[in-house]
Amino acid sequence: MTALRLCLVADIHHGADSFTKKGTAALPLLAEFARFANKTRPDAVIDLGDRISDVDTETDRRLEREVADGFRAVAAPVFHICGNHDRDHLTVADNAEILGQALGNQVVDLGAWQLVIWRADTKIHRPGGFVLPEADLLWLAGVVRTATKPIALFSHVPVSGHAQDGNYYFERNPDASTYPGGAERARAVLAAARVPVACFAGHVHWNTLTMVNGQPHFTLQSLTESFTTHPEPAGSFALVELSDRIDWRVFGKDSFAVSLDAAETARRWVTPLPPFNEHPEIRLRHAAQAARQVASQVAQAAE
Repeated sequence: MTALRLCLVADIHHGADSFTKKGTAALPLLAEFARFANKTRPDAVIDLGDRISDVDTETDRRLEREVADGFRAVAAPVFHICGNHDRDHLTVADNAEILGQALGNQVVDLGAWQLVIWRADTKIHRPGGFVLPEADLLWLAGVVRTATKPIALFSHVPVSGHAQDGNYYFERNPDASTYPGGAERARAVLAAARVPVACFAGHVHWNTLTMVNGQPHFTLQSLTESFTTHPEPAGSFALVELSDRIDWRVFGKDSFAVSLDAAETARRWVTPLPPFNEHPEIRLRHAAQAARQVASQVAQAAE
């Protein structure tokens, strides 16, 4: 099987430096990514969102246009996803106009694999945080239910539910790292797949691989994040090759690589046990043990 090659970049955060985000380095690093992509000659490029660090409507329009100009150097087709910072002051339609492409959910058939560009809503509501719209979840369910080819799912927000221990932004703000309540339902939808599935996301500014019910969930380090590479930005971007294997390589100062058998991602795990005190067999065993202890105590008292 000829491998499908994809280049990915996440969380560019063009703009002023902010906390550990080195936004002033974004455009030079994006130019480096464009050179890498053109040299690699992928079948497609995926932008996982958060192209800017938001300020206000006028500034955000300018920053988004500057990032869009940077992507024009890429020869391969580019699929953009909006992140939460792209949506604080701009609508999806604003982003679509600037980027020159529609930004609805999309399935792209590329040979042996389907690319599922899941552009679920990424606006952070204050209060409320991320809210996964029912329409986005139902759209994903329909794609998964009818899939006859392996699925590579791309989103801004991860749905793996992985722990945020050690994460500069999210260790103490875990609800902001995913869709509260919605992520679990998304995982349940994905678990119904009868084909191999691999999920790729940004947002959380670090490289992770989390296996959930046999399915790999990757997150990609931000292009300009520095909390893992302080004081320099990570300059991270990725190449994924999809065939009968899933080969994932992250380049830059925060490198990461893994290779998985794609067929194994279609194999589901045994359903987890309920809490021990709710499992009938374990309850019965504990009751029998308690009865034996009582009988032993009675026997000892009678001696």
